[in-house]
Amino acid sequence: MAARDYGHFGVTADPEAFGLVTSVALTSAGPITVRHGRRSGRDDARAIILLHGAAGSWSTFTPLLSAADLGATGGAYASFEDLVIPDLAGWGDSALATRAEDRSIEVVAASVAEVARSLGYDRWMIVGHSLGGFVALELAAAEQTATERVLLVSPTTFGVAAAVRQPFRELRNLPAYVGMLGVMLVLARLGRFGTRFVALIGPTRFFRRSMGPLFAHPGRIAQSVYRALAAEARPLSFVLASACAGEYDARRWAGIRCPVRSLRGSRDVFVADDDHVRLAATIPDFVGGILDDAGHFGQIERPVEVLERLFPATRASAAS
Repeated sequence: MAARDYGHFGVTADPEAFGLVTSVALTSAGPITVRHGRRSGRDDARAIILLHGAAGSWSTFTPLLSAADLGATGGAYASFEDLVIPDLAGWGDSALATRAEDRSIEVVAASVAEVARSLGYDRWMIVGHSLGGFVALELAAAEQTATERVLLVSPTTFGVAAAVRQPFRELRNLPAYVGMLGVMLVLARLGRFGTRFVALIGPTRFFRRSMGPLFAHPGRIAQSVYRALAAEARPLSFVLASACAGEYDARRWAGIRCPVRSLRGSRDVFVADDDHVRLAATIPDFVGGILDDAGHFGQIERPVEVLERLFPATRASAAS
């Protein structure tokens, strides 16, 4: 099977496999667990910050790292240096912030900057997937000097925010997201039992089928991906993050000064059809594109194409 094949790489939770170590940074959102390393040693090193989405953790990006390390694009991306991959507050190994006021998009984004600075970086490029894309845009707006570039994979932005505020009206536009939010609301009310229930059904066909709409070809996705989704499910965190997205003022993104490039899957059920149009109308330097035959997890479904389309280090342009 060639690296370009759909869903070629699975998910791994072993940071050492990628030359990374695990640390905990104290931030305004609480203690944040971060995988980091592969330092270039340059005095002016720029961090590459990878921000995962909801129902995910740092491991969501391991297929992308695997493709880069394999040199699947002809060696062009064989060295991802100065990596900073946090588990956002409330996900993975990072606990949800204790105080409600510390769970906002603004505080979560600020905590990412604090993590990067605690590791010695004062400038960075951000790669954000789904919810991580939302956080990446806020970080770019808040940290205009430090943020040099933003790369997005299926960012959940205007459409999801509208669906949170008016779920019944937006059911036609994003039925999968509205349905997921409804399920998570029920599970969140069950507390720890809700989280355990998701973990319990994770290995079953029912779970694979329920997660199927997130992928263009669910039957071709590695079992390790479904296991990770089940293990990382945090119903309360999903509900609270959605609420914060609904309350967020996206006009802040007009203050972003760096280039922003984005890809959404051609079969993405969590990104509204007009999200890229609205982002282009808001962000001064924005270019959006479509990732053919992919759903909501482009970095898992088609990591080689994501590398070729988004990363500017050795390729001329970005999304098109």
